[in-house]
Amino acid sequence: MDLQLTNKTVFVSGATAGIGFAIAKGFAKEGAIVYLNGRDQARVDAAIQRIKTETPNSTVHGITADLATLDGFNKLTGELPQADILINNLGIFEPVDFFDLKDSDWQKMFDVNVLSGVRLTQHFMPSMLKNNWGRVIFISSESALQIPTEMIHYGFSKTAQLSIANGLAQLTKGTGVTVNSVLPGPTYSEGVQQFVADLAQQANSNTEEVEHKFFAETRPLSLLQRFATVDEIASSVIYLSSPLAAATNGAALRADGGILKGLH
Repeated sequence: MDLQLTNKTVFVSGATAGIGFAIAKGFAKEGAIVYLNGRDQARVDAAIQRIKTETPNSTVHGITADLATLDGFNKLTGELPQADILINNLGIFEPVDFFDLKDSDWQKMFDVNVLSGVRLTQHFMPSMLKNNWGRVIFISSESALQIPTEMIHYGFSKTAQLSIANGLAQLTKGTGVTVNSVLPGPTYSEGVQQFVADLAQQANSNTEEVEHKFFAETRPLSLLQRFATVDEIASSVIYLSSPLAAATNGAALRADGGILKGLH
């Protein structure tokens, strides 16, 4: 299927690893002009090289900037004035007991997961509206609707993304611009791989047994009963970014493996 993304300019925040990297790689395979972002120059360079190795003749650029800061945002805007597609992927998570959370923990979660996407959308979306075509996608989480008690501040930030995306979608009425969210469930990103490996080592077990136990005890409602791959999440994002998905706007697309029950 031709997703009609050839020569579309795409910016993906937080894209040197995990879901963000998979999204950037997927766009490159579709012939888009990809700008990926990270905070570390070496990691940005390595991500670009990996994509170019796997997808010869792809057009991939890197912008090194900490988008959780105003300085980093200003650096980005100086290098990339506009884009056809914005993927607000940058995000962090950290299990912390609610009663141990400090103000600084809440602020950091807000700056990285929420404010970075707000700034980026304020920068890129006006030109999309002017050109009468564009895509803005927030990479949220099933945790936006099913708040994890072990990291309530993370769940809050993901719910905030849904609110922002829904409000922004109302501003696109009658245009060729859409704003949507994607809600991944548990996904086998690099961070999760390390987390599972550490648990396996602590329990003198293996990663397969740890994964099985995780879904049996912690995520028993999952229909998938395994971690999604980053490429599976990326596929949903890339389709939603294409002209073929023009009728989907203001939506929260679930890629959660069936964890969420009921109609949300």
